[in-house]
Amino acid sequence: MTTTVESQVRSAAPSWLTPRFADRAEQVAIVILWGILAWRVEFSDNPWAPLLLLSESTIAFFTLIRRPTEKLSMRLGDWLLAMTATCAGLLVVPGVVLVEALVPLAVLLFIGGNLFQLWAKLVLRRSFGVAPANRGVKISGPYRYVRHPMYLGYGIVHLSLLLLMFWPLNIVIYAIGWWAQILRILAEERVLSQDPAYAEYMKQVKWRLIPGVF
Repeated sequence: MTTTVESQVRSAAPSWLTPRFADRAEQVAIVILWGILAWRVEFSDNPWAPLLLLSESTIAFFTLIRRPTEKLSMRLGDWLLAMTATCAGLLVVPGVVLVEALVPLAVLLFIGGNLFQLWAKLVLRRSFGVAPANRGVKISGPYRYVRHPMYLGYGIVHLSLLLLMFWPLNIVIYAIGWWAQILRILAEERVLSQDPAYAEYMKQVKWRLIPGVF
């Protein structure tokens, strides 16, 4: 007999820990971390630091307007992965420009990556989320090319920010964040693949993140 991920885990969770409660708690956490990032950027000497805040602001905005769902993974591991992947960008320290000659390239990567992830967010609109959940299957826009275009956009942006505000700690933060991001993708697809529409979509779009690689 087939059981869904959420039904498998919900029976072991405290009665008060409902998907709706977890959804709201996640929103509060993201907003708080965004506020701390804004404070760090405000007192940074790096002239490119506001770009870091700009790139992370869309996460806070779309987190606040997203559609609630009951089809939300209640696995602790899924939540830890999702929050680690999301919080990585919010914990970056505005460092120094790594190589001045690479600034134009970094700015182009930043713009391109942000436009791509914003395109994906506009397709998702209120279906955007952090923890693995089914808020509706989207297959248009950049989702025609890879199954997780928003995360691809994040990766391009993170590369640009490492060039614009390099700091050894930032390499560690992004490395941990992307380790969690890959595992998060697998966790998301475990939830979404239970939807026949998404299962069919997986057959149509082969690659998760980078065509020909993953």
